[in-house]
Amino acid sequence: MALDQAHDEAQMGFLDHLEELRRRLFVSAAAIMAAGIGVFAAKDWVFDRILFGPRNLDFISYRGWCALSHAIGSGDALCVERISYELINTTMLGNFSAHLIVSAVGGLIVAFPVLIHQVWAFVKPAMKAQERNAARGAGFASSVLFLMGVAFGYFGIAPLSLQFLGNYELGDVASRIAVMSYVKTVASITLAAGIVFQLPVLVYFLSKAGLVTAATLKSYRRHALVGILALSAVITPPDVTSQILVSLPVLLLYELGIWIARRQDKRRAR
Repeated sequence: MALDQAHDEAQMGFLDHLEELRRRLFVSAAAIMAAGIGVFAAKDWVFDRILFGPRNLDFISYRGWCALSHAIGSGDALCVERISYELINTTMLGNFSAHLIVSAVGGLIVAFPVLIHQVWAFVKPAMKAQERNAARGAGFASSVLFLMGVAFGYFGIAPLSLQFLGNYELGDVASRIAVMSYVKTVASITLAAGIVFQLPVLVYFLSKAGLVTAATLKSYRRHALVGILALSAVITPPDVTSQILVSLPVLLLYELGIWIARRQDKRRAR
């Protein structure tokens, strides 16, 4: 009888967790949908001002690079003087599909703080008081880092990649890029940058669990440097200045991760 009662209580506890998970997933999906609908409704502003912003010569990143180029004595080396590629639609559903993808990605970006809050609210009851105090502010930090990564991807990596790939010449072949290819390129770069900027948060929890130490991160610093430079060489034009502009923030994030792990090592030692 006692075993049956314990089994029923365990079963109810499991079902309660499933119900809580279902509720958190519903709230997250509703937040993404609501934000996506807002992005969908603001089609003209989103496409003209944001998505197609890097196709304008007066884009803020281009003006900033040109000013930096003059400041470091490189002349017009980093100045964008022409955008030769054009966007075309080759299918009946091309423009509408691009609109849906932009709305979905935009909704995910706008609703990301809500998603993090729901994850934290689901995990928090299972944590001890000391663990909750130690992880306080992690959700806010994760949201800020994600939005910073998205901004870096949009203003930094995406314009460089678009300029290099869109203006890459091969004989007399004209660069006419499908709008869906353009949308996927910008969306994947911005989301990938946002995820990469979660590195300090990931290091924090791994070091908190004792799976990563500052000494381990230091020992792999050279490997990380090579990997970051290799990635920068792939996604940026083939010049040293552009590679440094892209790789420097990621290297700073890695060093921030080492500092975070060092603090956790000292706390464990105490």
